[in-house]
Amino acid sequence: MLLPRPFIGYLARELTKGLGEKMCEFRNPDAVRVKVASVIVDELSLEDEINTEARELLNQYADFMRRERIPYQEMFWKVKRKILAERKVVSAQSREGDERKMKISRDKVVEMSHKIAAALPRIPGTLMHASWNDVRLEIARLMQDLLMKEEAIDKLAQKKVSSIKRDIPEGSEEWTLLYRRYYDEEMKRYGIELAD
Repeated sequence: MLLPRPFIGYLARELTKGLGEKMCEFRNPDAVRVKVASVIVDELSLEDEINTEARELLNQYADFMRRERIPYQEMFWKVKRKILAERKVVSAQSREGDERKMKISRDKVVEMSHKIAAALPRIPGTLMHASWNDVRLEIARLMQDLLMKEEAIDKLAQKKVSSIKRDIPEGSEEWTLLYRRYYDEEMKRYGIELAD
């Protein structure tokens, strides 16, 4: 998943809190938080499913791709774009290269803001004090702010792992454990509590 599950929980709490302070009244904020987290997890899980499907398709042609010297990453993105188009799904993965500011594409943030804003009136005890679109725009703004913080923390954690003097291959168990430790440390340093 593009975002760690504890961060999704934090994101849902902050969105609920931000909306409750400005534009909405929630009789049951926990129900809102659970729904927001559910929408985010569903959208990012769909991305994982599509990635898995693209990899499985490419594995069938691995020998051909090696013989013809076709770059795996290039073919992966072509296959993934085709699957996304067939399913009419917006990609969650940002493809802006080194200039990316967030792990999640802006288009996916906008799509999630639509789904979250559409779900709010269906949650019993929810009262919106602003227009639906104003609430949706606030959701998108809050999400982008929080995701930019997460991206900065992610980069700091990766930098800390890469600064270790001995070579630790990215993706290895040791790299993953160190990354998680540094990621959690940076989150705490920023005052972000990931535990529910």
